[in-house]
Amino acid sequence: MSETLFGIHGTALELRSQRMGLLTSNIANAATPGYKAKDIDFATALKARTTGASMDQAMDSATRYRVPVMPSLDGNTVEMATEQTAFAENAVGYSATLSFLKGRVETITRAIRGE
Repeated sequence: MSETLFGIHGTALELRSQRMGLLTSNIANAATPGYKAKDIDFATALKARTTGASMDQAMDSATRYRVPVMPSLDGNTVEMATEQTAFAENAVGYSATLSFLKGRVETITRAIRGE
């Protein structure tokens, strides 16, 4: 029922939340030797999720290791500028998705009230 009410936005919000956790993990491990930064190809994950894949399957199919511009000597591939940019971009997408959902809920509420 939520898919018919909220369309793709519910799924997008879930994926953006998962991506936020992954990016946060990258930032938290910026000083961990040998840590390999990962990110989610959002479009791939969304397509997989909307074609019937579970959240875990969609995440697995869309998760990629980052290729660093300047690799560190300890093997860590986290680059703070890249992670911060991806985090900010994802946060904007998350907020936009919430706005779409809020608008949809308000529309449904007005329809139920008969306004």
